[in-house]
Amino acid sequence: MKNLIKKFENIYSAAAFAEAGEHETAREIYRDEKRDQKRERPSQRPRKELRAPGLNK
Repeated sequence: MKNLIKKFENIYSAAAFAEAGEHETAREIYRDEKRDQKRERPSQRPRKELRAPGLNK
């Protein structure tokens, strides 16, 4: 819950600076927010080849 509140504080602070014309400061505030890192995908399993019955390669 505290993380959510902190996230909203950062967003509203950045918005306030942007409205005041301080775009670079707004970007810095928004950029400083920790973002979730993309997770590595597990190795993909080979897909089964689906073919209609009676269809040859």
